[in-house]
Amino acid sequence: MNTAAAIDMQLFRRPWVFIRGVPALKFLPPAGPPEIAFAGRSNVGKSSLINALTGQKGLARTSGTPGRTQELNYFVPGGFSGEGADLPPMALVDMPGYGYAKAPKEQVEQWTRLVFDYLRGRPTLKRVYVLIDARHGVKSNDEEVFSLLDKAAVSYQLVLTKTDKIKAPGLARMIEETMARIRKRPAAFPAVLATSSETGTGLEELREAVLDAVRQ
Repeated sequence: MNTAAAIDMQLFRRPWVFIRGVPALKFLPPAGPPEIAFAGRSNVGKSSLINALTGQKGLARTSGTPGRTQELNYFVPGGFSGEGADLPPMALVDMPGYGYAKAPKEQVEQWTRLVFDYLRGRPTLKRVYVLIDARHGVKSNDEEVFSLLDKAAVSYQLVLTKTDKIKAPGLARMIEETMARIRKRPAAFPAVLATSSETGTGLEELREAVLDAVRQ
């Protein structure tokens, strides 16, 4: 890792802070620093991964109840005033989970509309990391999101979560199968990351990928 990259990596060791929950597009903060979003099916582990990525257990709210995250939740590294040269270098966005069928239909539709409208129309969005539970693989809801991102020409990369829950041979097969699902998709980044919030596996690789996306 070169000196500039090492300095950038220090961002993840700063105290990150929650700045805003966005229940509707009209409440989005003004377009400013590059944004990196985390999407995925409900209960795939988005909040846990953000906490592990920043080294702060209580940053993003986690819950065993699918559908708990109902807003776009914004996080930035602390120590920036948000004005001029002190603008945060990037923001992480925890998105509402999709594919949760047990919530009231109207609520599901509201969450889905918020997520999809954000993905289609945010100019500062640099990349979306679509999280896939390594135990279950890509589902039809995930394929729908891939298609939306392809159509909107939004760069995205797949991240396997909870890899500590399966054995090495199974993980190798899952990575291969996941790659096959995105190989011909135009906006998909041609690599799959394998992570575990519990053991820390793959977190450094994910941090480097996030920084590379922000620099682009």
